[in-house]
Amino acid sequence: MRQNISNTSHSIRASYISCIHAFLLNLLLAYVIYMACRGIFFLENYHLYKESWQQLSFGDIIKGGLLFDTSAILYTNALYALTMLLPLHLKERNSWQSCARGLFILVNSIAVILNLTDAVYFQYTGRRSTTSVFREFSNENNILNIASTELINHWYLVLAGLLLIFCLFKFALKAEELRFYSHGKTSLGKYYIIQVIALALFTPLCIAGMRGGFTTAVRPITISNANQYVNHPTEAAIVLNTPFSFIRTIGKDVFSDPKYFSQSELDKIYSPVHNATADTTATSSVAKRKNVVVLIVESFGREYIGEYNKQLDGGKHKGYAPFIDELLKQSLTFDYTFANGRKSIDGMPSILSSIPHFVEPFFLTPASLNDVSGLADRLGECGYSSAFFHGAQNGSMGFEAFARTTGYQKYYGRTEYNNDKRFDGDKDFDGTWAIWDEPFLQYYALKMTEMKEPFITSVFTASSHHPYNIPEKYKSRFPDDGKNPIHKCIRYTDMALREFFETAKKQPWYKNTIFVMTSDHTNAIDHKEYATDLGVYVAPILFFDPSGEMPRGQRQGIAQQIDIMPTVLNYLGYNKPYVAFGIDLLNTPADKTWAVSYNGGIYQYVKGDYFIQFDGTKLKAAYNYKKDWMMTRNLVNDQSAQPALTTMTKELKAIIQSYMQRMKNNALR
Repeated sequence: MRQNISNTSHSIRASYISCIHAFLLNLLLAYVIYMACRGIFFLENYHLYKESWQQLSFGDIIKGGLLFDTSAILYTNALYALTMLLPLHLKERNSWQSCARGLFILVNSIAVILNLTDAVYFQYTGRRSTTSVFREFSNENNILNIASTELINHWYLVLAGLLLIFCLFKFALKAEELRFYSHGKTSLGKYYIIQVIALALFTPLCIAGMRGGFTTAVRPITISNANQYVNHPTEAAIVLNTPFSFIRTIGKDVFSDPKYFSQSELDKIYSPVHNATADTTATSSVAKRKNVVVLIVESFGREYIGEYNKQLDGGKHKGYAPFIDELLKQSLTFDYTFANGRKSIDGMPSILSSIPHFVEPFFLTPASLNDVSGLADRLGECGYSSAFFHGAQNGSMGFEAFARTTGYQKYYGRTEYNNDKRFDGDKDFDGTWAIWDEPFLQYYALKMTEMKEPFITSVFTASSHHPYNIPEKYKSRFPDDGKNPIHKCIRYTDMALREFFETAKKQPWYKNTIFVMTSDHTNAIDHKEYATDLGVYVAPILFFDPSGEMPRGQRQGIAQQIDIMPTVLNYLGYNKPYVAFGIDLLNTPADKTWAVSYNGGIYQYVKGDYFIQFDGTKLKAAYNYKKDWMMTRNLVNDQSAQPALTTMTKELKAIIQSYMQRMKNNALR
């Protein structure tokens, strides 16, 4: 029976604790919902964890999950908590309770949507989404199309989400449903005393829950804290929840200087400043006036290339890129080659400006407004013309803005392609992202012939992107092999690259050109070797010089995307100091080559025989990747490895500190 508020100032028809009781039970319901979302997240991404799930400690995952869920639930339900704990007898009214219940359902329904959406998006990023995702897609006009496609493809997650939201409607309580009597008055004075005491007790508990600890010595938990409950950074996503990841990155200063070393110490250990051997007082120039063509191929992981993987499948792995297999035999590459990130927007700065991905994608941060150097910028100083090509809608993904920031003089996108009467315009649009690779790469080859030499150009392909479609006329030629839908796209893009080079060979600029090919990131993994914390960053990197002047063959050592800029500039003989976080691969001994990445709050560094993982404070893991690629033996406490690990940790700290300082101080040139 509904309990009405008394008209007297001395008594109230209500339970002393009905609101408190309802609040606690509803919070318990939120915990159940969050844990259910975690289970769905794991099942949806089981293919990424199937090789290691038996080593997972689900007890630790639940323990950590409860910690992060507590923080997210208390943050997102703070207003609801206030409506239920406020010492005010008006909250006992049915209208007040209905509004409070509606607020609880709304907030936690949004949490369900965020968590289940991330269950799908995670496979493309390898980490829980943060607030940067809004900036990432701010320039896209096809979001509704992409979202509708994903909703259809993942209909079962839609049903799961609707079921969880229904549970919120079904089981969320109002205070009046917990009043177990029908008559009697409560002392108004006693009621307020109890309410004030309850608020006084719950307030510090809520603050502690939000922070992730009860002592003043405990800093508020961050995304990286999830790593203490798992063995590998990619597994931290199971512990986390997406609302927490959003909350912890709102207004966050991405670039905090850790101050591991004094400035003089730092400069001795590592500096990204490359000092030219030539006379640096002279006007900027290059000794070799060669053109530079950089091909950034969407999702074209090293796993798909047979020439790189002769050991896979008992030596039977042929790959899906026969043309790239042929090109590799005429190119310079390295035993180990890595991307520096997991997204397209990670790859762009790494490849074109030698800026690795740390914490958040570079051009989604305030540092994107810095004075940024790059291949086009530096070669432009030497009289090079430049252009960037991307067959998507102009402005898509922020690529045009970044290209112009780094010195590209012209941009050719879907608009320019449609205006070229030699091609079929929007008839060649794939319906989702961009112009199909085959016609757009032909357009690319012919447009370069119109440019003044020497030139520096870059193209970003699109056809090997999700949802993994190819033109209708090629579906019989490249059928779906039933293993992975991306395979047919890789075959198609490989064909498109073959035809691009056939056209390029006929152009007058061809033999005076250095071609650089890499992928923006990896994707859609089939082999367990490519699913490790290191394996997910393995991407092809090759340098091809038709003239034969540049060395060829597969060299010992490590190459990463951020090495492309210094390698090309130094090979051409660029004679001015510049900032690049990578190294010159042609003039660095194999044992001095290295690669970095950032994986779910963990900095990763590979050099020599070892691969280490560092959380910003201490070394978390170390492996001899050459002998233990699957990372079965953590060598953090192995005495024989300590000299190398100590040196590597010191070097990684210096790289991190230099990166953070230069981002904060606008010192990227």
